Amino acid sequence: ASGSMRATSLLRLLLICFYLLSVHTFGAAGVGDKLEKGQNLTDGDTLVSAGGSFTLGFFSPGVSTKRYLGVWFSVSNATIACWVANRDQPLVDKSGMLVFNDLGSLVLLDGSRRKVWSSDFSGGASAAAAQLLVSGNLVVLIHNGSSDVSLWQSFDHPSDTLLPDMKLGKNRWTGAEWQLTSWRSADDPAPGDYRRTLETKGLPELVVWRGNVKTYRTGPWNGLYFNGVPEVSAYAGKYPLRATTSPWEVTYGYTAAPGAPLTRVVVNHTGKAERWEWDASSWTWTRIFQGPRDPCDEYGRCGPFGLCDPEAASSGFCGCVEGFSFGSPPAETPPAQEVKGTTCQRHAALDCAGGTTTDGFAVVRGVKLPDTQNASVDMGVTLEECRARCFANCSCLAYAAADIRGGGDGSGCVMWADAIVDLRLVDMGQNLYLRLSKSELGAIPQSHAMAVPLVSLAIIKDVTGNFSESNMIGQGGFSIVYKGQLPEGRTIAVKRLKQSVLTTKGKKDFAREVEVMAGLRHGSLVRLLAYCNEGKERILIYEYMQNKSLNFHIFGNVNLRASLNWARRLELIQGIAHGIAYLHGGSGDNVIHRDLKPGNILLDDEWKPKIADFGTAKLFAVDQIGPDQTIVVSPGYAAPEYARQGNMTLKCDVYSFGVILLETLSGRRNGGMQGLLSHAWGLWETNMIAELLDTTMVPLSESEPELLSKLTRCIQIGLLCVQET
Repeated sequence: ASGSMRATSLLRLLLICFYLLSVHTFGAAGVGDKLEKGQNLTDGDTLVSAGGSFTLGFFSPGVSTKRYLGVWFSVSNATIACWVANRDQPLVDKSGMLVFNDLGSLVLLDGSRRKVWSSDFSGGASAAAAQLLVSGNLVVLIHNGSSDVSLWQSFDHPSDTLLPDMKLGKNRWTGAEWQLTSWRSADDPAPGDYRRTLETKGLPELVVWRGNVKTYRTGPWNGLYFNGVPEVSAYAGKYPLRATTSPWEVTYGYTAAPGAPLTRVVVNHTGKAERWEWDASSWTWTRIFQGPRDPCDEYGRCGPFGLCDPEAASSGFCGCVEGFSFGSPPAETPPAQEVKGTTCQRHAALDCAGGTTTDGFAVVRGVKLPDTQNASVDMGVTLEECRARCFANCSCLAYAAADIRGGGDGSGCVMWADAIVDLRLVDMGQNLYLRLSKSELGAIPQSHAMAVPLVSLAIIKDVTGNFSESNMIGQGGFSIVYKGQLPEGRTIAVKRLKQSVLTTKGKKDFAREVEVMAGLRHGSLVRLLAYCNEGKERILIYEYMQNKSLNFHIFGNVNLRASLNWARRLELIQGIAHGIAYLHGGSGDNVIHRDLKPGNILLDDEWKPKIADFGTAKLFAVDQIGPDQTIVVSPGYAAPEYARQGNMTLKCDVYSFGVILLETLSGRRNGGMQGLLSHAWGLWETNMIAELLDTTMVPLSESEPELLSKLTRCIQIGLLCVQET
């Protein structure tokens, strides 16, 4: 167990190191950042924060000629405003003036010196200055002994943008709320149609509204991130999230780690919530998240007890949870204005009354939890106690863990007494425990496979041209892979197991692979879409990966290698690390892959890595770890302890990852006698590690020291992974 913990800790360390590879810094601009009492700021003048990241001044957005007072990012050529003072009262010309008056208040005047806007607080004689802080926060300060204290700040009055150290939420004492409001259009900062708020009933979650109608929600806060937005785990090291619940307020915000790139979270005029990050190397803003992402993010799309699957376009994305099917509305239907789409009906009535029940619970795996606005929450109980409470309460229709930070199945308790709404499948999703009748539970196999459809052999023959040789795209010792085309146009990969391996054990292993793969949902793992076990056939249907496998490129000719430039190779390595970390601790099953190698890393059309080939003899849970002489790990990728003793641990995957990392950067196979590893160690010890890099690539120039530093640090990480302990 201690070795498993060390391996898991090493994976976490690797992900932190990968974050450090992406750090950028900015130079100082050296311009004043304060307005003293009696000073004015006229159109054309600016305040610039220390470090130069933010500017306060007058601007005209887009093609508009109207003038606004605001704070914007100094780095980009286009004016990207993050706060606007007079968003609904624009100035018509450049005669405006910002005054810090004798009363300690900021006042915006037009050309006729009429007040257009002012800070809603007067500091009086004690107010010392107005200052634009390094965070982009415009504050009015008073002297308090040896320090300054903020009397008023722009962060308390957000526009459409959330910056680090800002917050959304509600003050429980005063009722005041902090929320984002979209612009009316790209050229008009006036308050638009959309708001982004923190829902403070139930578990905290971020919601986008259009008027009084919910359009998108992130899923509830689970202690680490919002349950329906697992993508944040990719950048949580740079921008740590925080949600605070106290007797006086419920808030959400994020911080920026030292040296992290500039970032902003925006609700735009089309109703999309976006996170952008500044890329100093290309001098552009890059969007790293957008929600809604797909049709399943549309609030309540599939109605009460509906389950939305973003991969099920042919069925309109909607199905029903176990124990329900499309039909007339059930008794638990919530108000019509909060639910869209088709209604799912319960198959069998619940049996719960007078303190007795025969009901049970089915597990709906890998989901964004339903809307918790009307749910009850208790953070102080275990999940087992939560189940007992729900079981004893006939009004309780479902329950789930409220906090996943402790690992395992989680802790805390959230219970739903109304129909569950806005349920969808999502990578790294949680388990929802759904109350069903005893008769219904008897008909449901309690396994991960509930989430993966069983398809007929006839359909598979149709989409593969009856397993035509022209559609064959790969072959191994255990299976043949075919390319298939679904009626709606989606391309799939069909893995047909060879009859020679379908012994009794082989069939059990196939069922095991379906069960485990169906429970894994992560952006760095290939996704199992469906399976077939009709007659003698055992077939798995996966996402099709357009750019083949990693080894096809890193060991290919010069042109193939060039398709993976250095930046892309670093991104691939980081993606693989995230996938392994998910397998080892984030999936809930603590899965060991056992055969990680470049041939089992597939690349999608955006060059993102997908760990694949969870072979039936290579996949099991941590509680089954021990000597296993029947497993054969590919030569060159087996950890020494496995090669010597047959002991399979989490460290075995970490070791394989280290080899993959070194092969990816060197373009050389490890091969027999661990030749690549010995060569890499020798170069490291003689301080010549840069010579390990793929020589077929364009040599790094002296003008790219930052990239060379990242690559060198990455090689060091690889050596740490393969170092014997």
